[in-house]
Amino acid sequence: MINIASVSLTQPLETIADELGRSFGEYGFAVVRDHGIPQTLIAEAEAVSKAFFALPDAVKRAYKIEGGGGARGYTPFGTEKAKDAEVFDLKEFWHVGRSLPEGHPLAEFMAPNVWPTEVEGFRETMSALFSAFEVAGGRVLEAIALHLGRPRNFFAASVEDGNSVMRLLHYPPLGEGAPEGAIRAAGHEDINTITLLLGAEEAGLELLTKAGEWHAVDVPPGALVINVGDMLQRQTNGKLRSTTHRVVNPRGEASRRARYSMPFFLHFRPDFLIEALPECVAADTANPPPEPITAHDYLMQRLREINLA
Repeated sequence: MINIASVSLTQPLETIADELGRSFGEYGFAVVRDHGIPQTLIAEAEAVSKAFFALPDAVKRAYKIEGGGGARGYTPFGTEKAKDAEVFDLKEFWHVGRSLPEGHPLAEFMAPNVWPTEVEGFRETMSALFSAFEVAGGRVLEAIALHLGRPRNFFAASVEDGNSVMRLLHYPPLGEGAPEGAIRAAGHEDINTITLLLGAEEAGLELLTKAGEWHAVDVPPGALVINVGDMLQRQTNGKLRSTTHRVVNPRGEASRRARYSMPFFLHFRPDFLIEALPECVAADTANPPPEPITAHDYLMQRLREINLA
């Protein structure tokens, strides 16, 4: 039995910071209730997401951006593979990123968004959800900062205009033609700072414990699953864990249903230098910190490993 923290963001951050931090240190995961993202907005986003994935394959593929590394628009079924995996994941997805004004100094790192004209309200709904995710993510980062003994606004500058991405995920019903051994999402770690996941109520999400055992992540309806990404693990020199996780194939009746979810990958600014915090580096050098690297260079390195760049 694992004991992942489950907290409400209506509580003062000072009272939940260490509970969240301990959970991130042990499991890399926590569950957040009362996160402030309106349920009406979530329902609208689910509806327009399902409407897009129901479009004909040729229509969806018209939004695949060649050479873009999947950063914007549509990524077809059979494209992404987990690092070191031999077969692709059983999923397709759409990415919404940050919209920057022309001439912004970070515009070279973030391509403009594309929007499907076939789905009414897609742009407005997803833009609103992106903004709501950012607010919720900022609150979680404030709690993490307090746990680390830093001022609550410690992460604000490093994620301002960050290269965050919202992913709309569709796992089709399982059927003929899938490669042997393929699952909906093979074991992997997230690249970014923290991930906020909506739509994890349906069984399938599992994390790998320090003991090497897979455990299901149980999520109350409407809650967010939060997990630490590799960038934050790197900055904290492993004090907070980027845990291997996966989405396994369902059995029985559930295998004939599609699964939908919406993760938000909160990123540092592309020009932010990720280097270990002094308080996370042990004096005995038993766990030496990794070399500093910019968030953009690290992202590109990792995207190549998962077949997206």
